[in-house]
Amino acid sequence: MSSTAIDAPAADRFLSGPWPRFLGRRLLRLVVSLWVLVTFSFLIVHLVPGDPVRAALGSRASATSVAEWNARLGLNDPLLTQYADYVSGLFQGRLGESLQLRLPVDQVISERLPNTLQLVALAFLLCVLVAVPLGALLAIRTQNGRHRGSELGFTAGAVVLTTIPDFCLAVGLVALLGVSLELLPVAGDSGTSSLVIPVLALAVGPAAALARIVRVEMLGVLGQDYVRTARAKRLPPRRVYLRHALPNALTATLTVGGLILTSLIAGTVLVENVIAWPGLGPTLVRSIIAKDYPMVQGIVLVYGTLVLLVNLLVDVALALVDPRSTVRES
Repeated sequence: MSSTAIDAPAADRFLSGPWPRFLGRRLLRLVVSLWVLVTFSFLIVHLVPGDPVRAALGSRASATSVAEWNARLGLNDPLLTQYADYVSGLFQGRLGESLQLRLPVDQVISERLPNTLQLVALAFLLCVLVAVPLGALLAIRTQNGRHRGSELGFTAGAVVLTTIPDFCLAVGLVALLGVSLELLPVAGDSGTSSLVIPVLALAVGPAAALARIVRVEMLGVLGQDYVRTARAKRLPPRRVYLRHALPNALTATLTVGGLILTSLIAGTVLVENVIAWPGLGPTLVRSIIAKDYPMVQGIVLVYGTLVLLVNLLVDVALALVDPRSTVRES
């Protein structure tokens, strides 16, 4: 029997099941959210009182230069025409031209976005690798009210770490590891060692918060009947925890993980400025100060799109972990 014949029933079940409607709703929500984001980023220039080009170029700029840039950015056209041109440019990968750098916005973003994504990916990976096993081990250690000292110490430490802003933690790490101990570079991108401070600054607080969630969820799962049944069958403790308890504790953890990932994307703005990391954060801050509105538009659009895509991926991952969620929404 051919593979096509084998796969046909599975494809039919997929098309007739709740997944097409679920994915359709999520994609429709993504499209609507992107449209709102694009419209907001377009209006950034038009919400600025006065002439945005004059504000960006400064009071000493000649009237000829201001008029030239207004024409180049299409600000003399009717608003609907400008909006249509802006959306059309997005489909072609054009985000306008930076008033400050005199470069295409998409070129600047494509050069610096990978550096920002590198920080986000490494910080999220570190957060998950630390938080999941730490929370699970503490749940096992403190279940049934045992080791109250460990529970109180962990909770107090996690609360303290989650309340420290990531940029303040970055400043502290720079002062300690970079200035006092001279173990790590304090600014710029000079190799792998330059990643340590920003990744730690971004990951410590979210890892503490995620570890608390994992511990609470794991404690709830350890009290379930199927876990007690697995223990009654004298299964090895490692198998009980890894195969029966931990996977069922990760559903809520996945939701929180998505929120943490979006917070990491936003957190890079300030952390990158603390250590002068060549990402989008310093570019955004300098563009706001210089009133470089095309650049601000482009970076806001990129950050917003990343957050929306993360939310979509989390929704799909949750549906894969718990297929009943697709049925409930049908």
